[in-house]
Amino acid sequence: MSLTPRQRPLYEVKANLFKGLAHPFRIRLLELLAAAPEVTVASLQEETGLEPSHLSQHLAVLRRHRLVLSERRARHVYYRLADPAVARLLATARELLIGVLVEERTLLDDARTLPTIGDGPVG
Repeated sequence: MSLTPRQRPLYEVKANLFKGLAHPFRIRLLELLAAAPEVTVASLQEETGLEPSHLSQHLAVLRRHRLVLSERRARHVYYRLADPAVARLLATARELLIGVLVEERTLLDDARTLPTIGDGPVG
């Protein structure tokens, strides 16, 4: 199935959404934001240990892909998730991760039951 000219931009927006999620620190930032109504940049920096410039870059990517919103109040900038669906997406991703890890653990356990090769055990 090919994409029509009208469909392509929709798939590009969806792909860009996943690009916004495609870094471990950005996932962590979103998890921190999912746990509270809003969080200051200072708190995000403290929680992640990121250098201010790196934190700023990651937050800019999240804003660009419309995953978070920011608001300046006095001397502080506050971030929040752009939509509660982001938290649900993170929860679903975690469920998938746990399923993968359970399967990997099962495969690892199975691999350890294989006969030894050569001089000693493997794994």
